[in-house]
Amino acid sequence: MAQYILKRLLTVIPVLFGLTIIVFAIMAMIPGDPATAILGSYATPENVDRINRALGLDKPLVQQYFIWLGNILHGDFGRSYTQNRPVIDIITERFGNTLILAGTSLVLCSILGLLAGIVSAVRQYGVTDKLVTLFVLIGISVPSFWLGLLLILLFAVKLQWLPASGMYAIYGGGGPLDLLKHLILPAFTLAVVATGVVARLTRTSMLEVLRQDYIRTARAKGLTERRVIMRHAFKAALVSVIPVLGIQAGFVLGGAVYIETVFQWPGIGSMLVTAISTRDLLTVQGGVLIVAAAYVLFNLAADVVQTMLDPRLR
Repeated sequence: MAQYILKRLLTVIPVLFGLTIIVFAIMAMIPGDPATAILGSYATPENVDRINRALGLDKPLVQQYFIWLGNILHGDFGRSYTQNRPVIDIITERFGNTLILAGTSLVLCSILGLLAGIVSAVRQYGVTDKLVTLFVLIGISVPSFWLGLLLILLFAVKLQWLPASGMYAIYGGGGPLDLLKHLILPAFTLAVVATGVVARLTRTSMLEVLRQDYIRTARAKGLTERRVIMRHAFKAALVSVIPVLGIQAGFVLGGAVYIETVFQWPGIGSMLVTAISTRDLLTVQGGVLIVAAAYVLFNLAADVVQTMLDPRLR
């Protein structure tokens, strides 16, 4: 296992290197001039040239890339054009909030998706199976940002049960209960699509396992149906589901960008939206690179867990 993990870590290096090229190239293709965005009404040609020279934007793109990459390798993501602060400090204080939202969503979609998939497979072609399939299809089909707006309208505006935005109440907030109340709507909205994906795959894997000979043998030996399902069938089906959970971890992390915008959650997603609108390229590049690297590491962790659970892969 140590050798396998080491090999997988080595394969991550070229992936991350490729990510830096893609991120830098996409940011370079965005129309507009950062110096003009920074100066605003003071954007005279002389001032624009002076800002470009100060920020190193007058150099060729290839040279800019290698300067940026060299700084990143030393832990320096540059300084924000608009906030005049180190980009890594901005990302650090925002990324924790995004992890809270994405982690809660991942736990929700894992629990709900696995339970829905198991129930649907055990009750195949029954009323429960049809209802679960219907809700899964609706969850996958509905855009998350639109669902978020509907939930805000229902639970925050009409019923006034939950807050509509933010991470804590403006006045008198700050405790765990306050955080939980603000977390329910965005976490559930972000988890809906991932729940549908996990449920469908769990159902397919469970149906395949339940047709195996060793499951018939377990039933013939007199084991209870509950033990056959949870101890034998679910354990075998989980091996196929784990890689998808790794993919969904990346999905909820990336999906937090627009969900944080809808619910005004102070995470890295809302930070990226603001940075893009102000042409703060270093902040955008640093934030996108961190999110992409986290996505790669989540998938690496899922592969390692799958290898540990499945002796055939070892």
